[in-house]
Amino acid sequence: MIYIASYLHRSLIFIFLFVSCVKQDNTNELYQIFSDARQYELDTNPISATYAGNHKLNDRMPSVSNEQMDKNLNFLKSIILRLEMIQLNTLSKKDKINHKIFYRIVNSKIKSIEYKDYYMPFNADSGFHTGLARLYKAMPFKTVKNYQDYISRLLDFPRYFDEQISNMALGIKTGISIPKIVLEGYEVTIKTHVVDSYEESVFFEPFQSFPNSFTTEQQVAIRKQGQQAVMNGAVKAYASFLDFFLNQYYPNARKSLGASELPGGIDYYKFKIEHFTTLNLSAQEIHEIGLNEVSRIRNEMEAVIKSVNFKGSFSDFLNFLRTDPQFYATTSKDLLKEASYIAKRIDAKLPTLFNKLPRLPYGVAPVPEDLAPKYTGGRYVGPAEGSKEPGYYWVNTYKLDVRPLYNLEALTLHEGVPGHHLQNSIASEIDDLPEFRKDLYLSAFGEGWGLYSEYLGIEAGFYTDPYSNFGRLTYEMWRACRLVVDTGIHAMGWSRQRVINYLSDNTALPIHECTTETDRYIAWPGQALSYKIGELKIKELRKFAEKELGKEFDVRNFHDTVLGSGSVPLNVLEDQVKDWVASQKN
Repeated sequence: MIYIASYLHRSLIFIFLFVSCVKQDNTNELYQIFSDARQYELDTNPISATYAGNHKLNDRMPSVSNEQMDKNLNFLKSIILRLEMIQLNTLSKKDKINHKIFYRIVNSKIKSIEYKDYYMPFNADSGFHTGLARLYKAMPFKTVKNYQDYISRLLDFPRYFDEQISNMALGIKTGISIPKIVLEGYEVTIKTHVVDSYEESVFFEPFQSFPNSFTTEQQVAIRKQGQQAVMNGAVKAYASFLDFFLNQYYPNARKSLGASELPGGIDYYKFKIEHFTTLNLSAQEIHEIGLNEVSRIRNEMEAVIKSVNFKGSFSDFLNFLRTDPQFYATTSKDLLKEASYIAKRIDAKLPTLFNKLPRLPYGVAPVPEDLAPKYTGGRYVGPAEGSKEPGYYWVNTYKLDVRPLYNLEALTLHEGVPGHHLQNSIASEIDDLPEFRKDLYLSAFGEGWGLYSEYLGIEAGFYTDPYSNFGRLTYEMWRACRLVVDTGIHAMGWSRQRVINYLSDNTALPIHECTTETDRYIAWPGQALSYKIGELKIKELRKFAEKELGKEFDVRNFHDTVLGSGSVPLNVLEDQVKDWVASQKN
């Protein structure tokens, strides 16, 4: 009896130890966290839901009240706690990466709320109010309910704008505001929607036509409701915001420039550096990288000037490029035609650079008039999820005398293909990515790829004209200068004029663009660092792969590897490329 009891006791201990040592697979728990976070976003941000193809909340705008921000913060912290309970050693390699990326995203959102970024809901060229005029394009208009949802959403604009205004007023009181110096003329982005008649408002566009199934009575009734909603909802909200901006915000915005002069101090700028570069680099390290790149690129630019037998200084050559009519289109149509021609030429070269190409097409279109005066030279705009829209490469046709043709090849390759359109479209078509990664955009990866795409133009046979090659170099120099001036503004006390002078002295960018870019860097700390930092990492990894693989290196396979997992932090990208190189060797 004693023997049996002893045996049972030992057996129970063995079973307990065995069960304790068994690792529970946490994959399901991880994906449940992803799902819960996604659902929370859809439930609390109707705009995000609309663009994600979920139309249950198309009748309202989000809440951005302090109470809602506290709820968001608590929810995000609960997600972090759940992520920290996941046993990483039970996950597959892919899911360890998914966990790492998601943890980073959530942690960054927490810091953003804690630093009160939502007190500054706009920057020098865009903001919470600038994209709303195109929101209806992501909404269905097939049923009476669809139209009623849109009407209700328009009538919710005043509440939404009032919450944004309340946050901005708190920002003024606490010293968390956009610097005053970059806000001059910004009211044009608001004023364009303050109209005297609903017919002048872009928000009335959906009421211009109806499905054939609608009766005449339905059309008349909905159109009348739409007229009232546009004026009492959207226009009223923009008018209120315009009044607040001109009479309260602009006069009282902070006089300082740098992010390190906000209440969060230099730690806030460190957060922005890590957020946008995905790397642990100091402002001083980035500044030095920038200075070295500026010196290297300047030598290449001098060589181009010498090749065209220009007689004069570097400054004289820049002035020649900025003022000679041969380098500028005379009509908006001509500029768009040239951009479209470049876009088609690079299409034909893609099979030599990539194995996998996206299905989604893209178009070329002008930057909308309400955005153009304060907007950059061009930008890629992707479609809403589930829509039948293509992507678009927006070209700024405002003030043609500051839109040089010699930059257009580099700009088109960056924004269209092989740049942002190709990169984003491939990511959206990857089947085995969790939902949050299909539309994820990490700036260092995305903008680094965009700048690397400009470089790929050399291999694709572009920049044969020396002035176009100088345009490519001036774009690369521009991104190198960003490392110098962004850190200069936000960590070293540089003035606005010093930044404008640095850009105009080292690049062929028109003075107007030097000014708008400077204001962008001041109002959006850290974002400008992502381009050059990301491009340098991609080039470094390509050089590594070429050295390791020798004649077996295939640039198409390298590019497929870089883009094949969607947007990732640069340290994750490095691991993926090195794993691919090792697999090729084996």
